[in-house]
Amino acid sequence: MQTVAVIDYGMGNLHSVAKALEHVGAGKVLITSDANVIREADRVVFPGVGAIRDCMAEIRRLGFDSLVREVSQDRPFLGICVGMQALLDSSEENDGVDCIGLFPGAVKFFGKDLHEDGEHLKVPHMGWNEVKQNISHPLWHDIPDLARFYFVHSYYIAAANARQVVGSGHYGVDFAAALADGSRFAVQFHPEKSHTHGLQLLQNFAAWDGRW
Repeated sequence: MQTVAVIDYGMGNLHSVAKALEHVGAGKVLITSDANVIREADRVVFPGVGAIRDCMAEIRRLGFDSLVREVSQDRPFLGICVGMQALLDSSEENDGVDCIGLFPGAVKFFGKDLHEDGEHLKVPHMGWNEVKQNISHPLWHDIPDLARFYFVHSYYIAAANARQVVGSGHYGVDFAAALADGSRFAVQFHPEKSHTHGLQLLQNFAAWDGRW
């Protein structure tokens, strides 16, 4: 049976992610902060919620920045929400935070005065939003284009490499909802809270060989 390591650095909705992975038959799901267990896993999930400065402080304290660079190179790797944002170069949050830098680009604030078509848009962006599949990818298998996923975020990803943007969303501004590069895949939305389509994405991740 394959193992899926859900990285525990103290900042994430880990149990709901783990339960969803178990529900789709992903294998033996381990919530762990043990670097050796993470290195030995067949697949790795990197979730996260909360302030990016606190997240990055814990990630660096535990040495998980270098660990994430290492394990995401040679096996299926999935970043979720702040776990995705942490993979970018930097974030505007907390007056600027340097991140892990696996995907070029920046995490930017939606702003306090976000409008579209004369309507004020609430920040954080919270709720269901369509995701356009910009580029075909194995993790989109059996998920229709413009399927709706569940988002909770005040900051969005402005990707520097359009070829890595496999899914995009729109909320006042266009933003990267999914990024991919080799065996790395990352989403701004919460698949574990996105019902049928989110579970399908996790099932696709469980079956993915990491090639793209």
